[in-house]
Amino acid sequence: MIEVCAVNNLDKRPNILIIMSDEHDPAVTGCYNHPVVKTPNIDNLAKDGILFENAYCNSPMCVPSRMSFITGRYPCKIDVWDNGSPLRAEIPTFANYFEAGGYDTILCGRMHMIGEERLHGFGKRLFDDMEKWKSYNQKPLRTKEERRGSNSHVTDCGPGRGSWQDYDNTVSDLGLRFLKGMAKYPPSKPWLMVVGFMFPHFPLIAPKEYFNMYYPDNVIMPDLNGETIEMQHPVIQHLRYCFRNDSIVSDEITRKALASYYALITYTDHNIGMLLDVIYNSYLRENTIIIYLSDHGEMAGKHGIWQKQCFYEPSVKVPFIIKIPNGGKSVRVKTNVSLVDVMPTIMELAGIEIPEGLSGNSVIKYAKGYEDYKRAVFSEYHAQGMLNAGFMIKKGDYKYNYYVNYNPELYDVKNDPGEFKDLSGLKKYAGILSDMHDELFKITDPFSTDKRAKENQKLDGIARAYHR
Repeated sequence: MIEVCAVNNLDKRPNILIIMSDEHDPAVTGCYNHPVVKTPNIDNLAKDGILFENAYCNSPMCVPSRMSFITGRYPCKIDVWDNGSPLRAEIPTFANYFEAGGYDTILCGRMHMIGEERLHGFGKRLFDDMEKWKSYNQKPLRTKEERRGSNSHVTDCGPGRGSWQDYDNTVSDLGLRFLKGMAKYPPSKPWLMVVGFMFPHFPLIAPKEYFNMYYPDNVIMPDLNGETIEMQHPVIQHLRYCFRNDSIVSDEITRKALASYYALITYTDHNIGMLLDVIYNSYLRENTIIIYLSDHGEMAGKHGIWQKQCFYEPSVKVPFIIKIPNGGKSVRVKTNVSLVDVMPTIMELAGIEIPEGLSGNSVIKYAKGYEDYKRAVFSEYHAQGMLNAGFMIKKGDYKYNYYVNYNPELYDVKNDPGEFKDLSGLKKYAGILSDMHDELFKITDPFSTDKRAKENQKLDGIARAYHR
């Protein structure tokens, strides 16, 4: 049973609206300095809010990332390894604590919960996940060819009515209905609502009017910097093989796919704007905290990769913006943060006692001018395309990628933002490499974690490419 300290003046505590998209690389956003993509509503949120320039997901895959987000604990701490892993019902989420603390909690739309439990602490759910995402019945596959996916996530692209458009429209409509109700009939208790959109997740099929904003001339083609698949780390080679990204798609398909991705982001921004308008044009603007984030990014052709599943910046970074009522001027925070920090952050803002054992910490102090350039963040990946577990530590400007039974990688993302130059073999970086290695082992033992993940996946996880 969850216990919380009593809080006086419950009706004075802030409402909290969290808007979560799927597969949004923050670099493809106006306020994150993209020169082409139009995101006026997200930009406006950042103009009066706190923008985190270096926010990371804790796993570049939907279910592990999302379950880590709602529990405030790393995937390896809750045994959620892949898109077939259910979160155990006894593991509390921030919704449990907010309910116990006197909040009404509402989930509307996408959260990619696996299994029969559809609430995980939320008091009500206005709209569930897409039926096809509720469970995975795929059994472990062993042959090399059977483990390969499809590259339709990039080749099936262009203008049209995408698979998720009706879903996202319904999410938007239900979210609007709730907010308008709160604006018209002020409740006696504060509320927390999470609105989850499917876009800009593939398939990359976008409404024509949005697609035409970018195709054919307003796209920025990925710079491969002369890199070929033979030059890449063996883990990346295998990932590309698994998802049939082992050959570069044509410029025409790339252009269409990018235009569609841009369009889906702008379309999502439009839906976000409708929600924000209700808040801005009512008393809710005085006491509602607004947060925008995503579960992971999208490679969008960089390094020859589409989707995510790796630790390159476009895959593992996420947008993270907080707008606090009467919060003053905009702030851009450079400190490394991650999605496990969201739970303790919103609990601090709501005056709810933060439980022990969380993987993250509140990040509000960074909005007050304090930066921690030595702060480390952690991500992990155990699913499709990965022969053995992969782990990432980002500390300062350096990123350390550790792969069980493979050589590590080290990148200076400030001076090498494209992550083309692996520094791990250079003697001058031996100290940094050792420090990053120590940071990883403070969090988890990669070998025992890999073993645990594989044992779990033999029972109920989605198939991934690994050998017995």
